[in-house]
Amino acid sequence: MLKRALLLAAIAATPLAAQNHPADNVSAERLEKDVERLVSFGTRHTLSTQTDPKRGIGAAVDWGLEEFRRIGAKCGGCLEVLPVGETVTGPRVPTPTLVRNAVAIQRGSERPNEVVIVQGHIDSRVSDVMDATSDAPGANDDGSGTALVIEAARVLSGTKYPTTIIYALLSGEEQGLHGGQILANWAEAQGFTVKAVLNNDIVGNSCGADGYCEPKIVRVFSEGPRADLTDRLRASQTRFGGENDSPGRNLSRWVADLAAKDASGLQVRQIWRTDRMGRGGDQVPFLQKGYPAIRFSVGVEDYDHQHQDLRTEDGVFYGDTIGEMDFAYLAGVTKLNVRALDALARAPMPPKVTVDAAVKTYTEIEWKRPEGATTFKGYKRPTNAAAWDAELFVQGTPEKPGDLGVILQGVRGDDWLFGVAACNGEYCSPVSSAVPGGAFEPVAKE
Repeated sequence: MLKRALLLAAIAATPLAAQNHPADNVSAERLEKDVERLVSFGTRHTLSTQTDPKRGIGAAVDWGLEEFRRIGAKCGGCLEVLPVGETVTGPRVPTPTLVRNAVAIQRGSERPNEVVIVQGHIDSRVSDVMDATSDAPGANDDGSGTALVIEAARVLSGTKYPTTIIYALLSGEEQGLHGGQILANWAEAQGFTVKAVLNNDIVGNSCGADGYCEPKIVRVFSEGPRADLTDRLRASQTRFGGENDSPGRNLSRWVADLAAKDASGLQVRQIWRTDRMGRGGDQVPFLQKGYPAIRFSVGVEDYDHQHQDLRTEDGVFYGDTIGEMDFAYLAGVTKLNVRALDALARAPMPPKVTVDAAVKTYTEIEWKRPEGATTFKGYKRPTNAAAWDAELFVQGTPEKPGDLGVILQGVRGDDWLFGVAACNGEYCSPVSSAVPGGAFEPVAKE
């Protein structure tokens, strides 16, 4: 009994950081098996067959749904699994086509309407975006993101969180971001409060075709001025700032800071544009609705092995095959996503913050109290600084309703940007900036 008591005391005294984190359970071997399974469908083109049980997008989406069901069965039915789809047409969808997403919902225990979404697209393509019959393995683009989402569900589904986590495998990305649009529309129709969207697209290689490698870096893309700005808010930003303080940009800063706390893991290179030059991803439909969204992508892309017919020319092999992937790297990106999901699902919503500092020798900051917040951290940064490095104050909150605020004597607001993070214990939200359009909510709610 004494030994058992000592053991229990030792476990209780172990710092939280030293205890097993869900990210520690991510398996590169499972990720590889999932990508192999995805490649086995031959093509996952959105316009490919939906009735063949072994080939095409229909079989691939069915497999994704069934995999979520298997995961849910292991945690006593903790995942609600459903297809979320619509029949669409468009420039790359010439005839009405059913586009289905495979979705699994892990309901939050305290704030089930508050959601964090992790997603990747399950469809694939070759050189001709309209070629629905040729083999299109889509190992990295985006079998990697699809496998990441499934693995995140495996390692997180056994834990109860205050906030809901949604795992989504999206179709129709290559044909016009249709799956992302369908899921964004569905989230809006459910009345969800979307805290964050983590889009993972091309996250499974570490070297480019020219031999340049980035094995320790993952890029995170975030928008500058938010996509849903109105003319009124745009004019207000001209007077008060905020061009570099969209919710997505602050979410990116938060993920970069989270990565920096784990020196052994992948580090984030923030890319301050919505996506790669001239290209797009499934985070865009969410941004257009005013939901905070970022894109994870490899540190260096290999253009010979994405959007290519399978072929060899002049001794160079082209095609998005599994042999070109780095599964240790993919496991690193998956671990970072899992750590982000775990922390976001525990933290409160970022507060809505306002500042009054015009023509004053002091600054007044006020913010609304999100549900579940117990303390707040306030920050300031010079207007030309990249990160929230200077913690300004930590404020506890009494257990009563109402808004909160501070007055910063001698702080002239012209020279600074201000923000506040909401915390519950050690888990703090991304910083919400005190600028027009800085709140983590659609502009329509401003």
